[in-house]
Amino acid sequence: MADQPDRPLNFYALLIGIDYYLPNRLYKSLKGAVRDINLVASYLSETLKIPSERIFKLTSPNPEVAETIATKDPEPTYANIVAKFDAITEIAQPGEQVYIHYSGHGGRTTTIYPELKGDDQLDEGIVPRDVGNESGRYLRDVELATLLKRMTDKGLIVTLVLDSCHSGEATRGDDVAIRGAGETDTASRDSESLVAQRQELIANWQALTDGSPASITPGQWLPQPRDYVLLAACRPSEYAYEYAVSGKERHGALTYWMIDTLTSSPSGLTYKTLHDRVSAKIQSKFPQMPMLVGESDRFVFGVERGSLQYAINVLEVIEAEVTEADSEPKKVVKQVRLNAGMANGLSPGYRFAIYAFGTTDFTQKNKQLAIVEIAKVGASDAWADVIEVLRQDKIDQGSQAVMLSAPVDLVRGVRLFKKEVGEKDNELPQAIADKQDNALSAVKEALAGNGWLKLADAQQKEDYQVAVNQKGEYEICTGTPIENLTPALKIDDSDAPQQVVKRLVHLVKYQAIQQLSNQFSDLTSKLEVELLTQQNWRPGMSKKPQPFPDPTNLVVKSGEYAFLRIKNTSSQVLNVAVLDLESNWAVSRLQLQIPEAIFYPFNPNQEMLIPLEIKLPDTGKYSKGAETLKVFATVRPNDFRWLELPSLDEEIEKKAEKLSRGDNPLGQLLAAIGADVDTQPEIPSFKATAIFDPSQEWTTKEIKITIAR
Repeated sequence: MADQPDRPLNFYALLIGIDYYLPNRLYKSLKGAVRDINLVASYLSETLKIPSERIFKLTSPNPEVAETIATKDPEPTYANIVAKFDAITEIAQPGEQVYIHYSGHGGRTTTIYPELKGDDQLDEGIVPRDVGNESGRYLRDVELATLLKRMTDKGLIVTLVLDSCHSGEATRGDDVAIRGAGETDTASRDSESLVAQRQELIANWQALTDGSPASITPGQWLPQPRDYVLLAACRPSEYAYEYAVSGKERHGALTYWMIDTLTSSPSGLTYKTLHDRVSAKIQSKFPQMPMLVGESDRFVFGVERGSLQYAINVLEVIEAEVTEADSEPKKVVKQVRLNAGMANGLSPGYRFAIYAFGTTDFTQKNKQLAIVEIAKVGASDAWADVIEVLRQDKIDQGSQAVMLSAPVDLVRGVRLFKKEVGEKDNELPQAIADKQDNALSAVKEALAGNGWLKLADAQQKEDYQVAVNQKGEYEICTGTPIENLTPALKIDDSDAPQQVVKRLVHLVKYQAIQQLSNQFSDLTSKLEVELLTQQNWRPGMSKKPQPFPDPTNLVVKSGEYAFLRIKNTSSQVLNVAVLDLESNWAVSRLQLQIPEAIFYPFNPNQEMLIPLEIKLPDTGKYSKGAETLKVFATVRPNDFRWLELPSLDEEIEKKAEKLSRGDNPLGQLLAAIGADVDTQPEIPSFKATAIFDPSQEWTTKEIKITIAR
């Protein structure tokens, strides 16, 4: 990592790598886990200058891997792993960092805590070296949760990386292996824990989950991270791979690309930025989606938190060799694959600016590497052609893409409406009417060069109408003036015309998200979504919600609670995200019991009941409002964070403050989305080809709520 700042010595690391397992029928030995640990240890000691006495290693080398055999590290047995957790918790002081990295097998076994999880449910866990015969013990999720809680309760700043999976297959040859067993372990094992007494383990788990088994991370290992960062190798339905990188030494995909990113990228990366590039690198090789939950805006191996800026990630780069006159052949980027598609409202013709990986300020146009245009759209990804190269810096997986403009047929029309002088509701006093020509001309000037809006001509029906009201304020109409557009924009304010245009762009984005729909997908019938009610319910009470008296007219008083029920009735895992289109024209994501998660993976037949407090903004500016909950479900991983918008109040009133902090909302930079997508596949000539329709890989359902005071 370039320009790595000096680090204080308040840092401890526990690194656990298990290649060799005592003979057993479930867990075959690996070849890359100890290399992972050595790679991480070298980075910590050589780059971050962490003293060796603060780096604790537990490793089990595979005798078949010659270069990792020579080690004096203690063995990663169940007892040793628990003891090292306890030792670090004892010596580390409040405010100090603890980094835990595990590479090895993950396992699933019949639960020994049926009172927590129910009969016939599973415990997840780390598989120690000595799991061996049936008397061996896992470090179970319930135990690991208590070990981590002790650290965070003490005030330690914890980061946990799990380069393993929970279900998988046998080793796939010499170059690639999967870090998980091929089946659930149903053997009867010792239930005595070295971590804590059973009652303490149960009490801690209940406290962390609020008594709800659904409060677990995407990896289904642990209760939701509240005070630490968790980076897991994959989702529960996927495998964590280790493979021979560049045909050479085996490493875990997550560990290798994490260290590669840290050593080759600028300093000051947040965990979210790190996750972007690591995910792009891994997904270009394996169907494996790393999961990041917790304090994703915290700087890597740091204690401070940065600003989160969500752009589209470059997943893949296609280069071609070109030869110019009197010059040697060179490779140039021709296409990029982006991690957004139909489900995000993209269609051919959208243009994006590509920024280098690690960019934090997307307002600097001189930092743009290239301009690309969407050419082909899938359900969750899209291919874009490079139409202009702006800088010679390398475009790599993990580079960021920010939308610049929409296709010509999606640009919205604006009409400037001049009112007559008079005393009627749609007329103006003479003093205001005398100013309206200049006021509307200023808006016309501000619209010039805008990528999302244009003046409607005489033959075109406008999408929006801008006028001046009797108070000398700008108003925006779609037939009638739009309510809840605050603060008011006075025509006498010099920056009001520019703010009118920004407000129009904001409304276009908001209303385009409202229009996103794919009701012809087969998934539509497999996604159940409804809003339920329970009178006088408050947090801590049991949940016994009932349907609303009139499901077609959902009216909730501000401050009351309702319940969003989501169920996946399909036979495959669906990635679910919920956007809340709020009364103040903001778009935000509901957290489905996992803070900062990009989406929530719903297993087949999984159901979730989410309590919601529904209220109008506390400013008193809104007497009523309409709220829309839009539930998206996709087969492939998808990221809806870049569709979020601040409220109009925040976007206008707080803009200068946010820019001074470097916290530039992506909502100010991204284009209007949401358009009819031509999904008719191209059929090759002279042969029959199976047609894949990406529109079948996503769907959305929505619930409209009226909120009253």
